[in-house]
Amino acid sequence: MKVISLVENTTKLDCPVEHGLSLYIETEKHTILFDTGQGTLFRENAERFNVDLSKVDICVLSHGHYDHGGGLKEFTRVNDTAKIYMNKNAFGFHYNAMDKYIGLEREWLSDEEFQARVVYVDGQMKLDDELTIYGPGNKKVIDMGSAGLTMKEDGKLVPEDFRHEHYLEIFENGKRILISGCSHQGIINIMSWFSPDVLIGGFHFMKQELGETLAGYGKQLNEFDADYYTCHCTGVEQFEFLRPYIKRMNYLSEGAVLEV
Repeated sequence: MKVISLVENTTKLDCPVEHGLSLYIETEKHTILFDTGQGTLFRENAERFNVDLSKVDICVLSHGHYDHGGGLKEFTRVNDTAKIYMNKNAFGFHYNAMDKYIGLEREWLSDEEFQARVVYVDGQMKLDDELTIYGPGNKKVIDMGSAGLTMKEDGKLVPEDFRHEHYLEIFENGKRILISGCSHQGIINIMSWFSPDVLIGGFHFMKQELGETLAGYGKQLNEFDADYYTCHCTGVEQFEFLRPYIKRMNYLSEGAVLEV
């Protein structure tokens, strides 16, 4: 399995970056686009990295935030066949800690095209013997909070519960690889629910203070028998702080190529 990071907050190459995430994934049976970043950068970088997005056969949206799904319109412009899998709650009203709207726009497809291309996922959906999409588990090991993010419910802003998040599991060569966008439900909870051999995605630690609490999270993650390839909302400072605590952890910056 090969993963190419098309959009991430950082890069070691001479190419533009943005706060967002988009991963191109090649498996034995599929070519997958996991998230699309904020807009057109994922497509521009795909061209830079010789990735043909027209050959993608599955697109998975991890959750309903603009920095992961803002490029959906652009994706449908360059690919007119791939199904787009998203959580049934992806088009909720989501806001950051400053009450700025950070959700998705839907005007990128007509109603007819939307029905033909978009597949809503409610909980678990097995696509084939290689791919399964999972919603959050039922019981949290630890409540890691909402980081100030909110959602609109009954006309009022309430703490976000991230019901619009889900995860892609890839089973290949005897390994279970879990792809997570931001792990808003709590990376420790997600690891407890699924126990993958490999976890690729953000930890959502970028606003977490460097100190005892974060070190404790690192120690807990190190107890899982897994390789971590993290990025985006983990935070660069937080990643560097966690390195002594999580032995099998790497950073997946924009333009990086990962072979699993």
